[in-house]
Amino acid sequence: MKFLFICLFTAMHFLIYSQRSLHAVPVILDTDIGPDYDDVGAVAVLHALANKGEAIPLAILASNKNEFVAPTINVLNTFFGRPDLPIGAPKGKAANIGAWQKWPQMLLSKYPHTITSTAEVPDAINIYRKILSQQPDHSVTIVSIGFLTNLSNLLNSKPDQFSKLTGSELVKRKVTKLVSMAGGFPKGREYNLLIDSTASAHVFNNWPTPIIFSGFEIGKDIKTGLGLVHDTLVSGPVKDVFAFCIPKAKEDRAGRSSWDETTVLVAIRGANPYFSLKRGHIIIHGGNNEWKDDDKGSQYYLTKLMSDEEISAILEKYMKMQQ
Repeated sequence: MKFLFICLFTAMHFLIYSQRSLHAVPVILDTDIGPDYDDVGAVAVLHALANKGEAIPLAILASNKNEFVAPTINVLNTFFGRPDLPIGAPKGKAANIGAWQKWPQMLLSKYPHTITSTAEVPDAINIYRKILSQQPDHSVTIVSIGFLTNLSNLLNSKPDQFSKLTGSELVKRKVTKLVSMAGGFPKGREYNLLIDSTASAHVFNNWPTPIIFSGFEIGKDIKTGLGLVHDTLVSGPVKDVFAFCIPKAKEDRAGRSSWDETTVLVAIRGANPYFSLKRGHIIIHGGNNEWKDDDKGSQYYLTKLMSDEEISAILEKYMKMQQ
């Protein structure tokens, strides 16, 4: 009887593990990494959950043309053991914004990378179209933690060597949801939405799959970084960025706001048990947004269930993970 119980327990454990692996979320991360450094924490969370078998990173794309953005992504991917993960950036009109603390330059001076300038990487739209065309239908989660430039260009893209579908058709066929750190709810004026407000309005008015918004108010008081900085067992570029930047701003004394980390967590794990979802649709007015409740809407924004401290502890655990 004891032997049978052990066999059943082992089989159940294997089944649960296998199901989690089989249901790993294919993710394309679209980031402006550079103006802020919570993007670094978000990339760390993505790699940590990938190492746990919960996510499959397909690409990390830059929505920011600044010269240090793609090399910074390359540093992080290399550190986390995925040096060949595709990287792209916009080639047309797009924001070009650096970090006032100059932390990307610090990072590039310390860690190995094979990309030296954002100009070297392919057009983000080509990478989007190539990767999406290769994925099963309704399988890919896109996570936007920067400007909406690339996603607007993707919707506008024409059939090409990768797919006979238009961009909008390709998204509708291949993407399961978009999770976006943008806006403030139920109304607000937020940086990611504002910087390319034309693209933001185009995406949020025309995106053909469900959208989950992680608003400014979600990550604002979820502070991370201090535990990472003070942990003597942890080393690497993520710790170095937070250690370098936290002392430079009074508002970061308790750690940096975790706008982007929370977005990645929800994209891979789902909202529950961390957050609940308010259903409806966003309304864009230039760089401002409002919300209209609609029980038939395909857009949602997050509201908190767990405390800020509980979510912070979860995020920091993954930000501390290394290869």
